[in-house]
This record gives sequence, structure tokens and C-alpha cells, in this order.
Amino acid sequence: MRTLFLLTVTALGTFALIACAPATSPPATNQVKVLATTTQVAALAEQVGGNLIELNSILKSGVDAHEYQATPQDVRAAAEAQIIFKNGVGLEKWLDKVIENSGTHAPIIDTSQGVQIRKGDAEEPDGDPHIWQSVPNVIIMLHNIRDELVKVDPANAAAYQANAAAYETKLNALDTYIVQQIATIPPENRKFVSNHDAFGYYVARYGLTFVGSIIPSMDSSFEPSAQELVALVNAIRAQKVKAIFTESSITPTLAQQIAQEAGVKVVDGALYGDSLGAPGSGADTIDGMLKANTDLVVANLK
Repeated sequence: MRTLFLLTVTALGTFALIACAPATSPPATNQVKVLATTTQVAALAEQVGGNLIELNSILKSGVDAHEYQATPQDVRAAAEAQIIFKNGVGLEKWLDKVIENSGTHAPIIDTSQGVQIRKGDAEEPDGDPHIWQSVPNVIIMLHNIRDELVKVDPANAAAYQANAAAYETKLNALDTYIVQQIATIPPENRKFVSNHDAFGYYVARYGLTFVGSIIPSMDSSFEPSAQELVALVNAIRAQKVKAIFTESSITPTLAQQIAQEAGVKVVDGALYGDSLGAPGSGADTIDGMLKANTDLVVANLK
């Protein structure tokens, strides 16, 4: 059977085996089987569901959603899930194939519903998918997850509502903290350059000026042209940008080259753009990630 599995994956691709396999019933459990697509969505589901849910996340820390290739394990997880939460706004371009091959009947919940979506670009025509970079957006996502868990598991509605309310209080305090911290940066220094366009919601919410990014796209897999890089160097010089911020899920090599050309520093450490931090990093929750990003920005732009 193991040999057949290996041969099938090789010959037919990662989805074929799971798609053709007979359906099996998941083991009985009192916990709701929840599948989240991204680290951000998973972190919110964990805040709401706590020990009432059995949580699985397709993406892990440090993995870029734009470049992800789905696996047979993802198909299996979708087949067994009772509810599936996604980020939406076109971020999970690989998800439809996973759902199709899993045969799942679980509701698929778009946590971006209700968020005011920023305009996208050629690579992200559905809009800017990085909605978790603004606290008000995170609260909308939180409410969407809470409401759907209540529908799936009404017996534990009070617990889901209480968990969500507690985390919303924490998020509101964080929003105030970020506003206050950004206000300590001299206005002429509030100029932001990152690896790719993952921080539009953050910049708009908290009063920074976006100068540009190394990868001039919301999709981190996009490759910049020489002309675009020259234009960015000129903009950094003209606007007297203090620093370029790299991201945890993107190699900093090109950013370092641009910084050297423009005569500015690359910030030691990295912002969390498309992924939360690893467990224990302090940035493995959305509130922890946003605080870590804010502290890094403030420390390097003052």
C-alpha cells in the first residue's frame, strides 16, 4: 500500500491520490474540526475557539501564501474539516483545487467579508489581501469567525462570544498603542519602504507615507524590473527615507542591494508581512505581530 501511494503521487500529482481515494469518516470528537488557510486566520480561530476546537492550519509560520503549493495533506485536512476559514480577497489561489479534490461539504467562510478592501494591482486584481495589517480589519475577521463557530456549535455559543469579546478588548488597546507609538515618530520621518506591498492597510490606518517597495506588487512572487528598482532608489534618496524594512518570509538580498545603492540602512530583524512568527517568537498571534512590527518601525524611523 505504501508503494502504491508513492507511485500514485509521482505519476498523477499531489491531488490525484486523495481525490480518487474512498471517503472516510473522521473519528468522533467533541471538538469542532476547524481548518484555517493562513497563520493569521488560524491565530484568530484559536482565540475564539480555544479548546473547543481542533484547529489545523494549511500555512505554517514563515510560509508565503502567494507562493504556496498545496499538498495531499491539505486535501485530507479539508475532507475532515467541519468548517473552513479563509482570508479571502484572492489570497489563497490554490484553495479551490484543494476543496474540489477533498469533496468536503464543510462551509467555507471568507473572513474578509465586511472589510473595506483596498484596490489591488495586476497581480492581485481582487484587491489588497493583506487585511490583517489593520486592527479594525482584524476585529471584523474575529467577528466573522465567532459568528460562524456559533452556527456550527450553538451549544458553546456563550464561550465563543466571551472569547471573542476578550480578544476584541485586547485588540482595541493595541490599536490605541500603535497610534500613540507612530505619533512619536517625527512627521518628516514617517516614510515607509518594505520588501513588497503587504502593508497598505497598516500605512493607511496609522499615518505613515508609503514611498515604495522592493517588489512593487502585492504578490511577493512578482519580479521587479531594473527600471522599477532605479525608480525606487531615486525615490528613497529624494524623500530622505531612513530605512528599508525587510520581511520574515522574503529573502533580504535584494533589499540589501537597494539600500546600499540608496545609502540607507536595512533594518536588522524583519517585519511580519505575509506570515505570523514562529511559536514562542512573540509574533505568533496577530496582536503580538502588530506590536512587534510597530516597535520595529518606531525604533528605526525616529
